[in-house]
Order: sequence, then C-alpha cells, then structure tokens
Amino acid sequence: MSEFKSRSNHKRRAETKHAAKAVKLGKCRSSWNRISARKSREVVNLIRGKNVNEAISILRVCTRKAAIPTLKALKSAMANARDSKKMNLDALYVLRAYVEEGPTLRRMLPRARGRADRIRKRTSHTTVVLAERK
Repeated sequence: MSEFKSRSNHKRRAETKHAAKAVKLGKCRSSWNRISARKSREVVNLIRGKNVNEAISILRVCTRKAAIPTLKALKSAMANARDSKKMNLDALYVLRAYVEEGPTLRRMLPRARGRADRIRKRTSHTTVVLAERK
C-alpha cells in the first residue's frame, strides 16, 4: 500500500514540475485541517476546473465545514498568483485541487466493564493549484 502511495505522489510531483514549465502556477496548501479527508474531498470536487470567481461563490454558499479551509486556501493561492507570479486574476481557474490525509489523533473513551473505545480525530491537508486560461 505504501508503495502505491509513494508512486502516486511521485506522479503528482512530476505533473506539477512539467506544468510549471508550461504555465505559471499559483499554489497554496492548507495543512492540519481538523476534518476528515473524505468530507473535504466532497467540497473540493465542487470547485475543480472552475473559474476562480465561480469557485469562491460556490464555497461561500456551501454549508459544509470543509468549505471554510478550502476557501482560505483558494484566496491564498489567488494572492500568491497575483503577488509572486504577476498573474491576471480574471483569467485564473482551479487547475488542481486535492485533499490528502493528515495524521490521526487517537483518543480513548472509557466504556462499561473496563473496556475502551478508540476515537479517531482525523486531519487533512488541502492543496489548491491555480493557472491562467489562455
């Protein structure tokens, strides 16, 4: 399993490297979000491929908890694209948006007869990559 995971990360890094040569990218990573990756992916799937202004309006009306860190990451990526890369904000769109699992905090909950249940407090890392439309 770890072998497969490392291959996919290697592939993603290679894609980013090739894409960086072709176009300028605005990128931001929001780490240690206290929400599971599975729930965050539902929100991120809504904005992938959309224009930046459309993505912001989608995230503002979205009622899911994961919309807040995703919106922050999107706005930060826009600021990075504007300030560092000198990109036009009107031509930006969400090239890639993905969520990775972070470390899980494990807690124990006492139960009857001396037993215990494990509580898993999951975290996630959200990454948003923006590019300019030609």
